[in-house]
Amino acid sequence: MLKLTEKYATKPAQELPMLFQRILQNTIHDHFRRQKVRSTWTTLLSALGHRDEKDEDFDPLETLPARTVSNSADPAQQQQQAEIVGLVEQALARLPARQREAFLLRYWEELDVAETATAMGCSEGSVKTHCSRAVHALAEMLKARGVSL
Repeated sequence: MLKLTEKYATKPAQELPMLFQRILQNTIHDHFRRQKVRSTWTTLLSALGHRDEKDEDFDPLETLPARTVSNSADPAQQQQQAEIVGLVEQALARLPARQREAFLLRYWEELDVAETATAMGCSEGSVKTHCSRAVHALAEMLKARGVSL
C-alpha cells in the first residue's frame, strides 16, 4: 500500500486496483527470489563451518582461519573447506566491479535493495540486475570448478 501511495498517488482511481495487484505480485516474487538466493548462499556457507547454536551473530567466514588451524578437525575436510573458500573468492574477484559490489552489499552485508542502491548511487532496478547477473555468473563459475550448491 505504501509503494502505491508513494509512487502512484497521481494516477486515476480506476488504475489503482491493477497497479496495487502488480505491486503486490512483484513484492511477493521479490521476497521468494531473495529467500531462494539467500538460502543457496547460506547452504554453501554453512558447509564451511559448524554453527554454534548459542551464537546468533555467527559468520562462518570469520571462523575459517581458526578452524583451519585446529588439529581436532579432519584434515581432508579442512582442505576441502579451504579449497571452496578459495574458489568462491576467485569467482568473486572475476566478477565485474559493479556486480561484485552489488552482490557483496546485498548478500554479505545484508542490505536491502534501497540501501544498496543508495550506497552504490544507482537505481533499485540496477541493483537487482547487477545482483541477478552476479549470482548467475558465480553459480556458473563455481559449477565449472566442480562446486555444487
